[in-house]
Amino acid sequence: MITLENVTKTYSGNIGLEDASIHIDKGDFVFLVGPSGAGKSTFIRLLLKEIDADSGSIIVDGQEVTRLSNREIPLLRRKIGIVFQDFRLLPKKTVYENVAFAMEILHKSKKQIRKRVPQALALVGIPDMGDKYPDELSAGEQQRVAIARAIINKPSLLIADEPTGNLDPTTADDIMDLLNKINMSGTTIVMVTHAKDIVDKMNKRVIAIESGHIVRDEQGQYGYEQAQDDVKEEVFDDAYDRL
Repeated sequence: MITLENVTKTYSGNIGLEDASIHIDKGDFVFLVGPSGAGKSTFIRLLLKEIDADSGSIIVDGQEVTRLSNREIPLLRRKIGIVFQDFRLLPKKTVYENVAFAMEILHKSKKQIRKRVPQALALVGIPDMGDKYPDELSAGEQQRVAIARAIINKPSLLIADEPTGNLDPTTADDIMDLLNKINMSGTTIVMVTHAKDIVDKMNKRVIAIESGHIVRDEQGQYGYEQAQDDVKEEVFDDAYDRL
């Protein structure tokens, strides 16, 4: 799904990433951790081709990103959903309109939008909030809208950049449960976070970056077996497939 081979990116002599090699399989859930300025944002921006590597190879979902023309970049980004710490919802649009907007920019039909937006809102647990505006929602509800918007076009990769950073612990756990279910439905997730407690609870793969170098790539140190309701997971999978 994602492969970096000997990738280097510098900024006026400062190291963003240096000789980094990473492989992430389709369907993986990976935490990207490290101190501020370590290279996490550089990694994400390279995947999106917001910046170009100085050297090395970057492959995302079968595409060699480093060779893409400007015309091809939008096609790459259509495969990627993004969730931010600060939600980035459009304040003058309703919840429904915020999620629909992600389909409108891809020129989806009104019929498709009317069908899929309610399904996405139900999937993230806010089926009755379509007519509300962002400032009428709690932080957790706003993040659910942001996730609905990110998955509405069925991306193969979901990038979550500190998605729990503005949330209380209970709400953060709810959002992580939702992201885990999305991952179990087949979406690859790369999540940037400083939240050690979340990383430890989830017991997923952890890639640690320091000063532009990969210093750790292994399963989370601490983990627990989370009880799973097979029936609920099947219902979620079916609903996600229908989006």
